[in-house]
Amino acid sequence: MKPGAAERPEVVVATSNPGKLREIRAILADLPVSFRTLADFPGVALPEESDDYEANAIAKARTVARTTGRLALGDDSGIEVDALDGAPGPHSARYGGPGLSDGERARKLLDALRAAPAGQRGARFVCVAALASPADEVVTARGECAGSILLEPRGEGGFGYDPVFQPHERDGSMAQLSPADKNRISHRARALRGLAADIERLATR
Repeated sequence: MKPGAAERPEVVVATSNPGKLREIRAILADLPVSFRTLADFPGVALPEESDDYEANAIAKARTVARTTGRLALGDDSGIEVDALDGAPGPHSARYGGPGLSDGERARKLLDALRAAPAGQRGARFVCVAALASPADEVVTARGECAGSILLEPRGEGGFGYDPVFQPHERDGSMAQLSPADKNRISHRARALRGLAADIERLATR
């Protein structure tokens, strides 16, 4: 734990993904809380995911809050592609089957869109974030970032589908943005900022 973190209320993030933790800490840096992850609580097992972002986020947050006895933050996100009727959606992290890397999943998505011309590659990133207390108080917020799927990956930053997604607000892929710029427009940033007041309220009461 970082020096000084003991004086701050703790919020446990329902993830072991270091990239996601870095984003959350940066997005919510102004809050007077300390964020920890499941790496600090190795006995916590997250529930199986369903086909609904909100249900998944709530289930993660509730499980972690009940198991750790601390305020917990869970989120579920995905990429929805118009030409694929909204797929892969909540299945984005499992798209293509188990064992694939982020790059392999992104490549599979590009392969599925091989016949789609540039004007028909609309997509959006979606995130629902959920905050749960050990007393089972739950609040949620949703964020979206609209854009399109590129013809080839671009950039080395970010994670997941970032290299193949171009936000409408920018000229490059999400993976080509600086972390600060990404955190201004991303779906996760928008969802988390929607929870910021509730995080501070529940963590400091």
